[in-house]
Amino acid sequence: MAKRVKQWRSAAFCVAILSFSGAQSASAAQIKRALVLGDSLSEGFGLKPSEAYPMLLTKKLRAAGLNFEVTNASQTGGTTAGGLERLPAHLKRRVDIFILELGINDAFRGVAVDEIRNNLQQIIDKVKARNPEVRVVIAGMQVPNYAVDDYVSAFGKMFADLAGKNGAALVPYLLDGVAGDPSLNLPDGIHPNAAGQKILAENVWRVLEPIAREVSQSKGGSPEPPTGRLTQKAFAS
Repeated sequence: MAKRVKQWRSAAFCVAILSFSGAQSASAAQIKRALVLGDSLSEGFGLKPSEAYPMLLTKKLRAAGLNFEVTNASQTGGTTAGGLERLPAHLKRRVDIFILELGINDAFRGVAVDEIRNNLQQIIDKVKARNPEVRVVIAGMQVPNYAVDDYVSAFGKMFADLAGKNGAALVPYLLDGVAGDPSLNLPDGIHPNAAGQKILAENVWRVLEPIAREVSQSKGGSPEPPTGRLTQKAFAS
């Protein structure tokens, strides 16, 4: 009899652990994840991390009742080639919405538009390969303070072309309403200040909000990599 009671308690313990594990998994599945891969504009150069537009988007998502976790994987000086190198580390977890903001530093360095486009396409392909249901948002950029020539035109057009090719949403110009305004930029005249970042957040939010609402109602993304550790321990008891 004592042996049967012990077996019953052991079985009940296993069920309790598995139920707890299942509840944790269900809870985790309810949280959607957004990944921002960008350069200094998205990192919030010269500002507190909380003042950069990706973190401001977190507040907007919460205010809208949307349960999202936003990871800002942006880096000052970031290029499209650098983004390709940094990306794998951020694909170990599910991504439901991917915001891509890279390319302007390549343009400043005179990188060929075809090479920039190819790098951005590879980034998108890698994200989609890991997260087939991911929704992609591309932040468009323009080369500032330059006379319009073939390079400038091709660079500006590239983002819309990529969005069309990949079924992605497009923020036409991330710095719309900010570029060239001294009151909205740091003394370098290039990087938005805290007030400018708020406008960047609004520019992205107009495109992101309807997507986030759709994603919040769907399965979205790919499942988390299974570990199975807790379940194995439970049955080992």
